[in-house]
Amino acid sequence: MRSPTLTCILLAFANSALWGQAKPMAPPTALHWGPAPAVFPKGAEMAVVTGDPGKAAPFVVELRMPDGYRIAPHFHPTEETVEVKQGTFLYGMGDVFDVAKTKPMHVGEKGTIPATMHHFATAQGPTIVAVSSMGPFALIYVNPADDPQMHAAKP
Repeated sequence: MRSPTLTCILLAFANSALWGQAKPMAPPTALHWGPAPAVFPKGAEMAVVTGDPGKAAPFVVELRMPDGYRIAPHFHPTEETVEVKQGTFLYGMGDVFDVAKTKPMHVGEKGTIPATMHHFATAQGPTIVAVSSMGPFALIYVNPADDPQMHAAKP
């Protein structure tokens, strides 16, 4: 007759051997940061988390902004959800940038902005936000003169 202790030891050994053969979980891949698209004012960086913002499909990007970075009043043709990952993101609604009318979003807070809603934003401290939406991504300035692409040097 076998002892229950021997059986337990064999089961424990087999279990640890199986765990040793399992593939370790892959660490999350590092984001590849680069300059934000030209539609954003200079100084921000962007990284694609999932999807392709240029295609008609869901996507998530992260936008990294320095302290004081501003995005003039604009809108998007699709709804967007913003989650603060670092810093404080100040946002306001309307056609005129007015920092006094902004509301703060802190790390971990999320908010959704409906399609075509006119809004603006600024960063308080170095700030990172994750933006999820349906592509293709588009940012349309309320005042076309605020579009940084309008000021780009022409050859």
